[in-house]
Amino acid sequence: MEKPKKILIVGGVAGGASAAARIRRLDEQCEIIMFERGPDVSFSNCSLPFHLSGIVPKEDDLLVIEPQEFYSQYRIDARVFNEVIDIDRDNKQVKVKNLKTGEEYIEDYDKLILSPGANPIVPKFEGADLVNIFTIRNVADISKLNNFIKSNNCQEITVIGGGFIGIEVAENLRLANYNVTLIEAMPQILRPFDYDMVQVLHKELIDKGVNLIVDDKVEKFEKDTVVLSSGKRIHAEAVIMAIGVRPETDLAEKAGLETGKTGAIAVNQSYQTSDKDIYAVGDAIEVYHKLLHDKTKLALAGPAQKQARAAADHIYGKDVSNMGVIGSSAIRVFNYNGASTGLTEGFIKATNMQIDYDTIMIIPHDMVNIMPESEILFFKLIFEVPTGRILGAQAIGKGNVDKRIDVIATVIKFNGNLEDLKDLELCYAPPFGTAKDVVNLAGLVGLNILHNNFKQVHAKDVRALVEDNAYIIDIRGKESYDSAHIINAVNIPMDEIRDRLDEIPKDRPVYIQCRTGKSSYNVVMALQHLGFDNVYNVAGGILGLSFYEYYNDKATGRKPILTNYYFE
Repeated sequence: MEKPKKILIVGGVAGGASAAARIRRLDEQCEIIMFERGPDVSFSNCSLPFHLSGIVPKEDDLLVIEPQEFYSQYRIDARVFNEVIDIDRDNKQVKVKNLKTGEEYIEDYDKLILSPGANPIVPKFEGADLVNIFTIRNVADISKLNNFIKSNNCQEITVIGGGFIGIEVAENLRLANYNVTLIEAMPQILRPFDYDMVQVLHKELIDKGVNLIVDDKVEKFEKDTVVLSSGKRIHAEAVIMAIGVRPETDLAEKAGLETGKTGAIAVNQSYQTSDKDIYAVGDAIEVYHKLLHDKTKLALAGPAQKQARAAADHIYGKDVSNMGVIGSSAIRVFNYNGASTGLTEGFIKATNMQIDYDTIMIIPHDMVNIMPESEILFFKLIFEVPTGRILGAQAIGKGNVDKRIDVIATVIKFNGNLEDLKDLELCYAPPFGTAKDVVNLAGLVGLNILHNNFKQVHAKDVRALVEDNAYIIDIRGKESYDSAHIINAVNIPMDEIRDRLDEIPKDRPVYIQCRTGKSSYNVVMALQHLGFDNVYNVAGGILGLSFYEYYNDKATGRKPILTNYYFE
């Protein structure tokens, strides 16, 4: 196979810059030109919000490598403020516009790689000219926002959109002592997490002073004011649009390249477009989802870098494998860390996926609980019925959550199931985990549910049970019960349960609740052996229920189902 003599790359950052560097490692002689219409060819896109709080103190720290360094280190011609405006596929040429001089010129290519990324979505709201609107796509955007709010002494800032960028922007602005309102049109922030899990993060946001508004959308703008569908009016000296991103496909479509069912650029398993000499990678392309068995979009830096390497390798005749994506991600929200992989229960329901599944929720400690750094860990697992195949997982806690989700992501990649989780041999020492790790415990609980060894209800079910005057037993000690309990729950401490069986009805369902769902599971199993066949474990216990109920109680003013919240 003849090596290409000249390769052009449209766009830098994760995809384009990675492809360029890989090509140079494969071929020292090839001419490589990278075009970037912005001022920076390679920067830490995901770190942009952290400059607002000073966690990343200097703008320059966001830059990974300057154009001159690209040339001196790799002999890659990185041209900033140069935009590719047209592709002539027949003659294998591109037309480029120098945005500083206005000059247009032609460059020919042997191979072309498109990595244009995605653009922020900015709907055309009425009154958009009456507020100061910002988007965040690159270093110049974050600099513009930061300079504006500082030079105008802004105090009231509104972020629209509760995805990753929106949350990180809101958090970092709040850390910088601005008054921040975060508006999300859906009933929850962060769609990679299920509704029951994300309530932990809802609570954390409002506890840290963010005015969080969900299930309410922007209707219009007035002078320095955001007007919502509910009629709420939010004073805003600056508005950051973080609604989402749209793949940058204009150039590809203009050149007649195919787009897929998602609207992103269609590529084959080797990241070739409908033109064999043109490749595409990153946020602009359509990818295959391993669990959905369908095409999707995935705007993440990690997959973009892997795609870039694969495209470069294929150009040079190397075999590449494309196993699809499963969508693993992580985020920090003030004192809590969150990580997610695979499918969520919410996505399965929203898309009417024809799949039988079940879930478990556990709240263990992330390490031996006598360790001073030990923290509780909210962990949710989704698995297929009856195979036990792992479909997804989420973890939220103050400690190390990503390593557990990384383990689950690996298991999913290799089509693992609950038995695999149960038997995984993971590293153990008291400061790192528990002898029976969260992952192992999830496998064991999942198998119990799969095999119908016991029955459970989740936090989302409890309010209806209380309203129906269900029989709920709180098995904690009297002191804990008195401090906080479910309204109308009966207190029968665990160590008294076998002596008070005559108080427990057999003619109606009985729901057993403890602190986190662990002790209540043991009681459920005991009662089943003692002749009670209609007993249910309240998964997550009063701790999980308190986190689940808290935000909506505060936001809506509804009557609580708890005498007090329990967060210890």
